[in-house]
Amino acid sequence: MIYLNAETLMEAAKPDEIMDVIEQAYAIKAAGSYKMPSRIHIENNGNTLLYMPCFLNTIFGTKILSLFPGNRSKGLPVISGLVLLNDKESGHPVAILDGGRLTALRTGAVGGVAVRHTAPNSAQNAGLIGSGVQGYFQLLFAAKARKLKNIIVYDLDQEKLVHFCSRLQNDIPEVNIKPAKKIEDLLEQSEIVITATPSEKPVLPDDKKLLINKNYVGIGSYKPEMREFPRSLYSLLKKVLVDTVHGLEESGDLITPIHEKWIKSSQVMEFDKYLADGYKPGMLGTTTLFKSVGMALFDVAVGELLYRKALDKGMGIDLN
Repeated sequence: MIYLNAETLMEAAKPDEIMDVIEQAYAIKAAGSYKMPSRIHIENNGNTLLYMPCFLNTIFGTKILSLFPGNRSKGLPVISGLVLLNDKESGHPVAILDGGRLTALRTGAVGGVAVRHTAPNSAQNAGLIGSGVQGYFQLLFAAKARKLKNIIVYDLDQEKLVHFCSRLQNDIPEVNIKPAKKIEDLLEQSEIVITATPSEKPVLPDDKKLLINKNYVGIGSYKPEMREFPRSLYSLLKKVLVDTVHGLEESGDLITPIHEKWIKSSQVMEFDKYLADGYKPGMLGTTTLFKSVGMALFDVAVGELLYRKALDKGMGIDLN
């Protein structure tokens, strides 16, 4: 059995390879060739524990993840945990992976795949609201999904924002990274808009004129009381794309609009069906929304890729 730490996971595979595996995971989902029970979601004093198993035809695994929002004020990661991969035939554990970094990589890749298939090929400008770990990886993958020229970032913490932009500029030197003082400025300059915040109220202005003709990727809202998108956005949408229908029970960005009848439940489309039906950028209209809450299928599929790549490269720590 080997252990793959955060640094090893970053080096094991390229972003395009990880996004390709996410697309394969959607095909597995569409075919039904997996077994994934509902994830165990435990709340305690504002903190969350997730227990997420999934069986594939080639391997099975489990992610145990903690989300402690208070860690932000302590300078610690909000998300941490481990992923255990097991041999399909014997059940023996074959690898332990850093759960926080795997989550960041697969979530970034999920957002990147959404950009691949909803944003026009001509898109050159992306905006991010929320300069945390999840936002950082969203932009790493978005920059691979489209040939971006500019990235505009907004965060309430301006000091943190400057550091974030500087770090990102080092990692994506070919793209111009700049902070925004107002969300309105970000919207005016962006074709792709990514939200990655823990907000309980919309982070975007409730103004159709500012919201129209953009491709939105929502990452942050994973609880019923959390919302990142305003009412006006939903009136601009033909469909709302989701990675899993579990989001209809977990995310306020899906629960509230349906409950308040801003959209019909029939407008919600799972992304694997969107891919299988051959939709192309533009077929959903000029304003689109993809909402992700994640699922263990992604973790195990990406985890298997990184595990096998690491084995081929002789990477990882042998725990035997």
